[in-house]
Amino acid sequence: MTISILPANFDDRVRDAVRLFWATRATGSSSQGGTRGKVLSGKNLDGFIALVESIAAECGLPSESVFTRGRHNLQLPGYYRPSKNWDVLIVHEQRLIAVLEFKSQVGSFGNNFNNRTEEAIGSASDLWVSARQNNFLPSNHVDGPSNSTVDPRQPFLGYLMMLEECEDSTRPLTLRSAHYHFMPEFAGASYAERYRILCERLMEQQLYQAASLILSPQTEAGFGGHYRSLSVATSVRNLFSALAGTLLSAMEAGT
Repeated sequence: MTISILPANFDDRVRDAVRLFWATRATGSSSQGGTRGKVLSGKNLDGFIALVESIAAECGLPSESVFTRGRHNLQLPGYYRPSKNWDVLIVHEQRLIAVLEFKSQVGSFGNNFNNRTEEAIGSASDLWVSARQNNFLPSNHVDGPSNSTVDPRQPFLGYLMMLEECEDSTRPLTLRSAHYHFMPEFAGASYAERYRILCERLMEQQLYQAASLILSPQTEAGFGGHYRSLSVATSVRNLFSALAGTLLSAMEAGT
């Protein structure tokens, strides 16, 4: 017997989030001459943020413990920089339980892949050093300490990349080096495959507990909610299952 910790309509909710992603971009492109403002505001990924809120509620967390864009301050203290804004924070009884980052890329793959890679690695590295400095203890909470005990449980850190599936993102790429050989798994890998490798290695190196890659075309199928993953490890179901497990554990343990 298979037991699911995700909502029964999880797949439909993901398809709804994909539909919202493309619909929001289409709405943005017809106003103010482009989609940049919409992309930067993050509204195109609101469907995934709503899914986090729904899962958190089903796991027993009150809505006031889930902090999302547009309604809350989402800064966490950093180590290499003063602070970093995340997409979703889950803070319950002054304990930082989960942190999530949602990103997307449509077009401009050659220009932006390295930037997205460096952002993902750098943000996680900064967070974990900050955690080791005890910046997320209840005793450092702005509302005042509830206790000063060091909690060995680290927050859940999750990452999602929504990538346009098209010829430019899926065709094999050639690598050339005048000095050293590239790692063989990158030979002929498309940008989509590079993102899969990135997500898998973010988890392998324990920078993120779960990292997901979603591919969806900017076509009628994508506007209808079609999406796919390139591996089980980087699937959206794996990301949200891992998140739900963390939330259930926190509530069962009494935070």
